[in-house]
Amino acid sequence: MRYSPLAIALSALLGLSASSAQSADLAPMDPRAASLEAIGRGALAAGDMAQATDAFEAALTVEPGATGLLLDLASAARAEGLQGKALHYYRAAMDRDPKNLAAIAGEGEALAEKGALEKARRNLGRLENLCGADCGPTRELAAAIAKGVEPKVVSAEALKPKDAVSAN
Repeated sequence: MRYSPLAIALSALLGLSASSAQSADLAPMDPRAASLEAIGRGALAAGDMAQATDAFEAALTVEPGATGLLLDLASAARAEGLQGKALHYYRAAMDRDPKNLAAIAGEGEALAEKGALEKARRNLGRLENLCGADCGPTRELAAAIAKGVEPKVVSAEALKPKDAVSAN
């Protein structure tokens, strides 16, 4: 009983110092990483996904764990049709920043593109709780869910067997 006030004061002090350390502002991005990110975004806009991915990965080695770079890599992966890889990057970004609206919306859109509409709806619910029904990421994810999965069409020529004679 004699130590209760001391224990309460100590726990309050430790809790306050721990929460203030987590809310500290992030340092600005290294200029080399920012330059590589700009190159990657230019390549992404030009449709060169390989160069964009290379630039974003190089920037990530300079600035490990940068949330913006993870989102850029996810965008490049989605543009290539690699939704599984994009999901990995979105989840890494959400591990770093759980309330990142772009990461939540991007993950939901990638899930919708894969056909996991129920999981995408969960992300939509999270977005509605965080920013409301009228914010941009919420509207984009709702549109992606409404669009659904695009059917993959394969031409008959792609499935046509090639005539080849082989020697026994």
